Amino acid sequence: METSWLEMRWTRSFYLVFVLFLTLVLLQAIKLYLRRLQLQRVLRAFPGPSPHWLMGNQKLFQEGDFESFEEIVKKYPCAFPAWIGPFETFFQIYDPDYAKTFLNRTDPKSQYLYKFLNPLLGEGLLSLHGIRWFQHRRLITPVFNFNTLKSHTSIMAQSINTMLDKWENICGTQESVLEIFEDISLMSLDTLMKCTFSRETNCQINSTHDHYTKGLCEGSEIIYKRVFSFFYHHDIIFKFSSEKRHLQKIVNILHQYTDQIIQERRKAHKDEKEHGKTDNRTHRDFLDILLSAQAEHDNSFSDADLHAEVNTFMVAGQDTVAGSLSWVLYHLAQNPEHQERCREEIRGILGDGSSITWDHLGEMTYTTMCIKESLRLCPTVVSVSRQLSKPITFPDGRSLPAGITVVLSIWGLQHNPAVWENPKVFDPLRFSPDNHVKRHSYSFLPFSAGPRNCIGQHFAMIQLKMAIAMTLLRFKMTPDPTRPLIVVPKVLLKPKNGLYLFLKKIS
Repeated sequence: METSWLEMRWTRSFYLVFVLFLTLVLLQAIKLYLRRLQLQRVLRAFPGPSPHWLMGNQKLFQEGDFESFEEIVKKYPCAFPAWIGPFETFFQIYDPDYAKTFLNRTDPKSQYLYKFLNPLLGEGLLSLHGIRWFQHRRLITPVFNFNTLKSHTSIMAQSINTMLDKWENICGTQESVLEIFEDISLMSLDTLMKCTFSRETNCQINSTHDHYTKGLCEGSEIIYKRVFSFFYHHDIIFKFSSEKRHLQKIVNILHQYTDQIIQERRKAHKDEKEHGKTDNRTHRDFLDILLSAQAEHDNSFSDADLHAEVNTFMVAGQDTVAGSLSWVLYHLAQNPEHQERCREEIRGILGDGSSITWDHLGEMTYTTMCIKESLRLCPTVVSVSRQLSKPITFPDGRSLPAGITVVLSIWGLQHNPAVWENPKVFDPLRFSPDNHVKRHSYSFLPFSAGPRNCIGQHFAMIQLKMAIAMTLLRFKMTPDPTRPLIVVPKVLLKPKNGLYLFLKKIS
């Protein structure tokens, strides 16, 4: 039977489409292969661990294997290329001189982590670069001036006491084991809402707010997994994954939470204007400043900018402080001699007084040393990344071209035995004013450094000092040996199975 004209034409069209498809696939394969050869050539000066032919070194990061990472830091001085799949590298650095060269440039943030964070946060201060970053940074800086921070100490004390009262009710007069990370997260959220948004939520008592802190944890875990899984770098593949659907639910929860905050403040401002009322607050908070900026510069500060900055500060201000406080309390529980010395220092500062004031914070020398040593051992932000906009030459003469993603491993830097003696030992005396061991200015970077250092670091340190001092005055802490702390990276450092301590009320 003869083939019809229509069948022949359809078959010929199918073959043409098929050949075109194979050609495009072949061209893409050649492009990727040439990229791999180029990367191998430019990274030849930097030896590193052998990558798997398909998965690269991504297993090291997906599993949060810090011990293996620390062994690599010992073996390869200064830096090594970490392959994420066969065609992409995240160039890891952990040397102070490398860090100084890297952080004092103006390269944009990495397209991977911050692109993947944008659905959660929007394009705020964390991910912006260039003139827009400078404008937002200048706008937000007044939120953290010392007069404003000084007014926050009494507000912080209220939130901290709520948490400590809760612990005291659970413990009574007996030594009891508590999972403290969840309570600290809620306390940090409570403090942030009061100080930064002038909003009373009772989130430490009202369990309806638990979904926010839980959503942050789950969302950061999904984003971290995506960063270190090269298949998920492709939007089409990630779009059809179960993680994408779950992340969208989390994004909706977090954005509803921040939208409510913004709408309530807008309504309050409108009511004040209509009825001629004046706000009796002594300072303008973060949201006041953002709304004023939008009113004055509507074209350059949109609703999207407003929501992005609120989302960014909700995450950065709550999650980082909660983690940092948890690690400090854990390290003090593990080291009772340092815990007692901090307690004695705080009692000596207070004298007959019972409340901690702004002036007391500057006198907490030994407590501050313990905070810094804990931040060195467990930096909440384990890395920062940039995509090179132009070539970089490091102090030892080795270079990288533009386009490479460089990751400053804060964890690797602060656990580097070439930088710190006995880096795994908790030794607050490293930070003593009387310690004459010369330390590189870029060896300790829990808040990063350079022009993009953490804008809220003073706020964080004040809250940490307040919380530690008030906790030590009311409780003695010891670790639970049956449940040791295991930390894992999920964008920020998190406890894998919670953080358990024995607490005993001081009579």
